[in-house]
Amino acid sequence: MTLQTIDLVVVIGYAIGIFVLAQWVSRDKAGESKDSSDYFLASKALPWWAVGASLIAANISAEQIVGMAGSGYAIGLAIASYEWMAGATLLIVGKFFLPIFLHNKIYTMPQFLEQRYGGNIRTIMAVFWLALYIFVNLTSIIWLGSIAVNQVAGIDQNVALVGLGAFAVLYQLRGGLKAVALTDIVQVTLLVLGGLLVSALTLRAIGGDAGIIGGFGELTRRVPGHFDMILSPDNPHYKELPGLAVLVGGMWIANLSYWGFNQYIIQRALAAKSVAEAQKGIVFASFLKLLMPLVIVLPGIAAVVLAPDLAKPDQAYPTMLRLLPPGLLGLVFAALIAAIIASTASKINAIATIFTLDLYAKRLPRGADGAPADPAHERRLVLVGRVAACVSIAIAMLTARPLIGQSDQAFQFIQEFSGFFTPGITVIFLLGLFWKRANEAGAIGAAVASVVLSYVLRAAVPDLPFLNRMSWVFFLSLALAVVLSLVVPSRADANRVTVRDVDFRTTTGFNVACLGIVLILVALYATWW
Repeated sequence: MTLQTIDLVVVIGYAIGIFVLAQWVSRDKAGESKDSSDYFLASKALPWWAVGASLIAANISAEQIVGMAGSGYAIGLAIASYEWMAGATLLIVGKFFLPIFLHNKIYTMPQFLEQRYGGNIRTIMAVFWLALYIFVNLTSIIWLGSIAVNQVAGIDQNVALVGLGAFAVLYQLRGGLKAVALTDIVQVTLLVLGGLLVSALTLRAIGGDAGIIGGFGELTRRVPGHFDMILSPDNPHYKELPGLAVLVGGMWIANLSYWGFNQYIIQRALAAKSVAEAQKGIVFASFLKLLMPLVIVLPGIAAVVLAPDLAKPDQAYPTMLRLLPPGLLGLVFAALIAAIIASTASKINAIATIFTLDLYAKRLPRGADGAPADPAHERRLVLVGRVAACVSIAIAMLTARPLIGQSDQAFQFIQEFSGFFTPGITVIFLLGLFWKRANEAGAIGAAVASVVLSYVLRAAVPDLPFLNRMSWVFFLSLALAVVLSLVVPSRADANRVTVRDVDFRTTTGFNVACLGIVLILVALYATWW
């Protein structure tokens, strides 16, 4: 497949337009220069629509579009639980987690750990997250993105990989989070419209004269097994999605860790104007998550009928793009590029934020208010952040092929690999937020236990589904953290996070929206159980 001239015009127009927009929103006021708050937290002034759109843009990328469509091809609609359960998780984050983070003026997750437990856990987790973001998340985005560019546009995959990474870092290099967040509404709009267009055309191709609705009915008739949301133990993919565990088990642990304690996700909400504005953005993002399976998973299921002999499941989405006529192909391809660029830029910005504020800035002398003692240090922090951004994407480009290139279902690979760490992370933050007795010894014990127990259980019980393994590891790590916190004395000044004065009340609009989302989820699972 190759792009026609009109497709190239659309894609190039998008690239120029989004780059110019990013530079325009990144401009400094006359006589002013960016400080660390401007660059890493968008001056803590993001409106709700930017928060919500940026949450989705940071989340939905090649690993979601290409990878989840591939899992839809291999497994079916059950993979949509990652999207729909995320919608419910976001409501918990907005109601219970964000008020604490924003009340305590948290700007990074490692910073929260230091204020709650102590400096050692901050450094340990900062280094861990940098490694995870660079060697798992960033590599997977540009690798799967390069697959899509190669199959749709015929561009050499290595060239595509370098091009995507370079564009992503350059587009946000000047403005930081503000450049990313304030342009993400454009990226998300293009992503949703483009994905819906692909879904509509695939269903029309299946339905023929019966149209889109007839095509959906024909698809459910021809591949009924691909529309089971809760897989039975005899299903060949039960190990990836073990039945009710997606509703009451390990998927909650993964989602709480990802949406509540993940820097490149939660950073958007931390940069909101206020708690209420952040919660509006959370609800907006939650509604969009309910829509995502229609945008991403459905084309993968349709490919089972339209392209049943694919060599790898991850080829499903790019193959479905071949149904698009010239012009529309360029639009949808631009939407795919938008998702890749937005998510890549988000992770790059998070990497720069953690490296600069949690590792480098600790070397600088601070004033009584916690700000750098020398105003010139603020400019240095921004420079260090930009250098860290460039170095991180260069490392990801070099390591993408050996780390991700051998996986048939990259989305599932990412989930399972992350599952070694997420139980411990979830334990650390939940105890830190809601149990005063938790201390640094318990937190470090939970982090170490999470990795060790995950490896032990994987080796000892290889057939245990990884979501179930995460549940076992979570509860064992939780027990260890509680015991260590009770046995090992805590320093009197270790906990500087205040919860007593936090207002957990939410607006009527937020409560009504939450009820609506829950009812939609109940209807979806009742229909496709």
